[in-house]
Formats: sequence, C-alpha cells, structure tokens
Amino acid sequence: MALPNYDTASKLHTADKGASFQELKSRIHRLLIERIDLTKLDLLRSGELEQEIGFVIENLIVEEGVPLSRVEKERLVVEVQHETFGLGPIEPLLSSPDISDILVNNYASTYVERKGKLEKTDIVFRDNNHLMQIIERIVSRVGRRIDESSPYVDARLPDGSRVNAIIPPLAIDGPVLSIRRFGLVPLRMDDLLALGAFDRRIAKIIEGAVKSRLNILICGGTGTGKTTLLNVISEFIPADERIITIEDSAELQLKQDHVVRLETRPANIEGSGEVTQRDLVRNSLRMRPNRIILGEVRGGEALDMLQAMNTGHDGSISTIHANTVRDAMARLATMVMMAGIELPDRAIREQIASAINMIIHLVRFPDGTRKIVKVSEITGMEGNTIVMQDIFVFVQKGMDQDGRVVGDFKATGVRPAFAERLKLSGFILPPDIFEGRAAP
Repeated sequence: MALPNYDTASKLHTADKGASFQELKSRIHRLLIERIDLTKLDLLRSGELEQEIGFVIENLIVEEGVPLSRVEKERLVVEVQHETFGLGPIEPLLSSPDISDILVNNYASTYVERKGKLEKTDIVFRDNNHLMQIIERIVSRVGRRIDESSPYVDARLPDGSRVNAIIPPLAIDGPVLSIRRFGLVPLRMDDLLALGAFDRRIAKIIEGAVKSRLNILICGGTGTGKTTLLNVISEFIPADERIITIEDSAELQLKQDHVVRLETRPANIEGSGEVTQRDLVRNSLRMRPNRIILGEVRGGEALDMLQAMNTGHDGSISTIHANTVRDAMARLATMVMMAGIELPDRAIREQIASAINMIIHLVRFPDGTRKIVKVSEITGMEGNTIVMQDIFVFVQKGMDQDGRVVGDFKATGVRPAFAERLKLSGFILPPDIFEGRAAP
C-alpha cells in the first residue's frame, strides 16, 4: 500500500501552541482523511487497516511533537477508522446495546434514547457538510439518493436499523438524521416476556394464532414496538412455509430459511421507475406465497392485502399506525379508499371483518415501557359496524416510586370464536386461559 508522504505535515505547525487536544485531533483527523488512499485501504483486512492508520498517526505525532498518551493514540486510530469506513462520530452509539434511537438534529446536537428516555450526548460532527457526508454514505449503500431534488429518504443499516434523513431546504437548521435501531441479536419471545410487554397467556394465544394461520394486524403509535413484535411472532411460522415480506425499507429479520424479501423503490430523478408497496403485493400473489408479511400498511395496498387474506393467503401479518383498535379499523377503511376503486363503505368494512381475525394493540407508556394493552377478535358485522371483542387487556393501576407503570394483564372472560380453529389445527390451549382474572 502506498503510504502518504508527509510533506503536508507542516500544516500542523499552524496550530496554536495552546490548542486543545480536541482541536489538534480534528486537524490530524482531517489531514489523514485527505491524504489516505481509500481505495487501497479498502483492500486491507481489519488488523492491517488498524496497523497502517496507526503508523500514519504515529508519524504525524512524532513530526509534530504532540504529547499524546497511548490511550489517546489508540482513541485517535479508532476514530479515524470510524470516519473512514463507519458512520463517523455516531459509530460508537451503534455498538451500544441499550440505545434504541439515535437522533441527530444538526451537526452539533445529537440525542439518544435509552430505556425509553431521551438524553443529550456530547457527540458532534465537524459541520453540516460532515453530517451530510455520513448521510450520503448510508443511503448510497442501499441504492437510494438524497439531494436538493430528493431532500428526504428512508434507508436502512446492515443490521436492519431504520434510517430517515431530511436535508435543506426542507430542514432549516441543517441535515437531520434519525436512526431507529434494531439490535444485532433480535429480541425473542422470552425477552419480551422478561420486559413485561405481555404475559405467558397472551404469548400462548399469539403462538396459536400464528401457527393456525389467523390473519393478524398489529396496531400502535410511533415507537410502540410494532415491528419488533412482528419479528418476534414470526418465529412461530413453520419452517416449511414460503414467506414473502414487503416493506418500504427492509427491517424485518425473519429466522426461517424460505423467506423472499421485497422492498419498494422510489422514483428516479426523471420521476419514473417507482415501485410501490401495492405493486409488490400484487406481484407477490404470483410468487406462490404461503404467507405475506406487509411491514406496514399505509396506502392503497390495504385493498390488495385484504383481498389476499380473503382468497387463500391465510396467516398474513401486517402493522398499522393507530392509537386504538377502533382507530385501526377506520384507518384501514380509509386506506382501501386510497386504492382509487369506488367501493361502498359497507363493502369495505365487510372485507375487513372477513379478512382480519386478530388485532394486537401496543402502547408506549411514559416510563418508556411498551406493552400489549389489548388483544381483540373481529367477530363480524352488525349493520355497518365492525364488531370486535376484547380477549385480553392491560389494566394500569398507577405508577410506583420509581415512576414505572404498574398494572395487570387480565383476561376478559370471553372465549374467542377462533379458539375452535386453534383446536382443529392441533394447538391445544390450557382450559382456564380465558378465565377473567389477572395473570398469577
């Protein structure tokens, strides 16, 4: 590898003698990035890369006579690696397992969410151009683009984390980057049980519903854990079934082998070539799916999803943004109308009532915890109204001394109509699972 020559090292002598370590580090940092041959570094293995960058830094430090400790030198090496091949200043945040959201409001303001609570960090970028470089690096890896003609974009990281970026002129104070993280090790059902998201009776019902091929809709507000729950319950889909997932930005991390992942495509700079979720739902029906998993229904694809559920594609699962179960039904009906097909309101509601068997409602509480607050069954129609009955509910009692939500998961005492379908599918439920009481 051709190492950079050090003729330009004299630039460092323009630094004031009293400059802080942070200022000096920034100068060395930028100088290294300007001079390192990235095409050759990309061919090196991780250990060789660290050694080569360390050698460059050592030479600059020696020539400048900068007093840095071994720890500071190692830190500088790591930060150069992050800047060259990772996501710069926020790279350490991505390796922290307790961070669920990274929110960069501008180059000088970065927040994270830990355990449901937002907190400000001391992470800063050099300037807005630096932040823009990181955003472009993210979106280019998944074949997306962001510029003045397309100033916002959804993308994903290699671990499945969801990324949204919006830049000027839409973002007034500079580029904004939002990352909804998904852990390197996806959560399992036992993890959610340990976190108190629901109890074992609800877990048992959900397992039976998935294995018995009920159509399930997961609803909740932003950040309530809809995608996480969808990932978890997908574990119960038998390994011998062909699963097709459809998403705006691929986030799902299904563990089965026979999974086909489809992702939408935005229009190109000429305004053509767009592929919507509705296009992918229609195409998936020709791909011999056993199950169709729609990451989130948000438009005219709602009609095609309902028709698929009603024409032999049982066991389909999707999520929808809604604050209550009843709101989810209203939003779904509205989305069907967005398909541009004139249908009577009653016909739309009949489609919904006959297609969806179970609705799971998630809520994020003020203490940051996410819980299933309602598991409901759609039983049919009465007049123009979709009839539902609650099977399990979460009853909040209050808050404890530490500000945590206190409450119980309770069965309503209603035995759902789909219980017989679970039995016929060979899934035996405990005889007292629907008794109207709190979990023991």
